[in-house]
Amino acid sequence: MTSRTSTHHNHYVHGYSDTEAQRLGNQADTLAELLHAGTAYPAGSRVLEAGCGVGAQTVHLLAGSPGVLLTAADLSADSLSQARARVAAEAPAAQVAWHHGDLYRLPFADGAFDHVFLCFVLEHLPDPAAGLAALRRVLRPGGTITVIEGDHGSAFFHPESAPARHTVDHLVRLQAEAGGDALIGRRLYPLLTAAGFADVTVRPRTVYADGGRPALVEGFTRRTFVAMVEAVRAEALASGLTTPEAFDHGIADLRRAAEPGGTFHYTFFKAVAVNP
Repeated sequence: MTSRTSTHHNHYVHGYSDTEAQRLGNQADTLAELLHAGTAYPAGSRVLEAGCGVGAQTVHLLAGSPGVLLTAADLSADSLSQARARVAAEAPAAQVAWHHGDLYRLPFADGAFDHVFLCFVLEHLPDPAAGLAALRRVLRPGGTITVIEGDHGSAFFHPESAPARHTVDHLVRLQAEAGGDALIGRRLYPLLTAAGFADVTVRPRTVYADGGRPALVEGFTRRTFVAMVEAVRAEALASGLTTPEAFDHGIADLRRAAEPGGTFHYTFFKAVAVNP
């Protein structure tokens, strides 16, 4: 699903175009209630958002927790500048410190934060366990970490189509070749447990879109998921995974899930854990 990541080793499979920034905004706005429900930090809490990207999730994080002292960190200076502009426009009173740097090498003191939040970041890290260990270091004992990830294996749709399925699988493979894992949602519990977190709770957050939910059909099926898969066309062709005809056939079939009579299902996983 994907946010901008914070690691010096990875390749962000979706790219950094204006179109991608718009897609991230559409995704965040469409899914805000689903993903952010239950996440609220007390005013004055020191919160780190790791991998804030263009600020698509940041504005929703701030809306749900007014008065927090937020530090938003990302590896991409360009993404950070977009995030600053987005927050200035949508949450001008928020107290945000911006950090340009690597998630693995955060310059903050041990226990510097009360809470850590990351959304669509671990999926891009070549070593998510090391990333979680780095985040645990800057989280105070008793503080919480909230992690949200997707899992492309949870995507199913009607009409079912082998070409559409193959096209989604190209994205999964490209992300793996870039050092990430588009199926990481199912791994959150073991990853957090292995990183030394306690009281790990993982809950599925399911999106289901059909003709009775036109806003989700447009905002999620068409403008988030199909757009995300379609955006890797050039890379899939360059990697020799498919032909132009086969890729376009798969996208056309996938789009049918957003047309009358079509349905689409996807599951996100939201984990909350404590630094003991």
